[in-house]
Amino acid sequence: MMRGRALVVLLTALVAIAFVSSTLGRQIYAGQTPGLLSFGVIHFAGYLFFLLMPVEALIPVYQAEGHAGWLLVGLAVGTALLAQAIDYGVGRVFSDRVIDGVIGEKRYESFRARIERWGGWAILLFNLFPLSSPNMLLVAGIVQYSARKAFAFSLLGLLGKYVAIIYVFDAVTWWAGRGS
Repeated sequence: MMRGRALVVLLTALVAIAFVSSTLGRQIYAGQTPGLLSFGVIHFAGYLFFLLMPVEALIPVYQAEGHAGWLLVGLAVGTALLAQAIDYGVGRVFSDRVIDGVIGEKRYESFRARIERWGGWAILLFNLFPLSSPNMLLVAGIVQYSARKAFAFSLLGLLGKYVAIIYVFDAVTWWAGRGS
């Protein structure tokens, strides 16, 4: 069982590295400004439950390259919701025993307890902060939590998080410009 999990982690890491290398890495090595397609692909992949990547860190990188903040927020929220719809759907289709083997019994029970106790507020908080919201949506699908509520809370959390990141980046850039 432990070997299987180690293999899943290794394969996940390889897929994540391949995504980043084939999109963002290629553009950087070529001396080009990273494009929005690479942002969308990496961001989408980061919100799939089996590829946990800190995609929030992409926003300042792409904003520093000259991409508009509002466009990055829209693309980030759109790709995150699309990936979370897949996560939720996988949870609805597969049994908790199958999913338990993928994310682990301890993590599964932790997410399940949060959803059963806090419902949409847990989904909101996991999306508002850089926590494992894809796993939260996966478990929401397993326990058949209302899709409408799950995605409404997810949308609010994602918007709050990404607008805050854009705001902080703009404020830091503005203050750094004043000191020069």
